[in-house]
Parts: sequence; structure tokens; C-alpha cells
Amino acid sequence: MKFLIWLCGILVIFFAIIFGLSVYLSPDDLAKCRSEPSAQNECAKADAIVAISGGDTAARAQKAVELYQNGWAPAIIFSGAAADPNSPSNAAQMRKIAIRAGVPANAISIDETSRNTDENAKNVAKILKQNDWTNVILVSENYHLRRSGLEFRRAAPDVNFRTTSAKIDRGWWLTPSGWVREFSELGGIIKFWVGGL
Repeated sequence: MKFLIWLCGILVIFFAIIFGLSVYLSPDDLAKCRSEPSAQNECAKADAIVAISGGDTAARAQKAVELYQNGWAPAIIFSGAAADPNSPSNAAQMRKIAIRAGVPANAISIDETSRNTDENAKNVAKILKQNDWTNVILVSENYHLRRSGLEFRRAAPDVNFRTTSAKIDRGWWLTPSGWVREFSELGGIIKFWVGGL
């Protein structure tokens, strides 16, 4: 009996930690906004939408397209290198998705060299500076929003970044793969803070 009580207590603590981490890792700044921008600060139009590859890259590209088509910004930046150097970059693939969906090619910028979130942030920061864009919507997946926001804000401190998730997946943190993502992201955040000291 004591063992069962002990086991239940451990499970309750584990899932409380997992749930708390899921909330911490996924700050979606557009979650309370309607599908189109409004006059409210957190729901106002931006200068550009940035989508970085990784995870479900196609969903991230499609979310950027949806935001563009709903009037959130007049420009999109896709960032991400190819996993295989002999293949087209992830950014180029995302660009294809957007063009097929009707986004004009001249509204899209790409960074094809970034291999991780840190490089995404640094390379996109250069594009933002060249265009004098200071208000940006950053698209990733829920588990990656906190860390990507931190990286981008450090790379471009004069830019206002709002993060939003590529897809609605409220139960992502309930699976073993979700737990791995959580602790991987937490490790990345710790590395971010330690590296900044």
C-alpha cells in the first residue's frame, strides 16, 4: 500500500513538472488574437513573419503563409539549411510551399545557411537590419517558442518579436517524444543562459 501511495506521488510530481515545462516552453503571443491583426499591441500588424525550419517544417511554412494571407505582415523570411548538403535547403523548400500557395516571390527572403536556432537568429537578424524591420512574428512549434524567442531577441535586441506556434497541438507534452522535446529544449535554454554569462 505504501509503495502505491509513493508511486502515485511520484507520478503526480512528474506530470506536474511536465505540464509546468510545457506552459513555460510555449508562450504563444498570438494565441488570444483573431485570425487577422487588430489595433491591439499584441495583435497588431508586423513588418515581417519569420519561419525557421526544424520539427514539422511544412507546418511552419504553412503557418507563415496563413499569417501573410491574413494580413499580418507584407513579408516572410524562411530560415534553414538542408540536412543533406546535396539537397535544396529547408528555406528554399519552404519558399516553394509559400509560392505555390500564392505568396509573391518578391515578398519572400530566405536564409539557406542556418543549421540551428542560434544561426537562424543571427542570420535573420542581418536580413531584418538590411530592411529596417523592427516588428516581427516568429513562427516555430509550441515546444520551441521559448528558446527561439530568446535566441532571436539576443541576436536582434532592437526588434520586437512575438512568437506563435505553427500548429495547435495541446497534448504534445503527454507523450514520451514530447518529454524528450521538453528536456532537450530545457537543456538548450540552460546552454543559452550559461553561454551568455
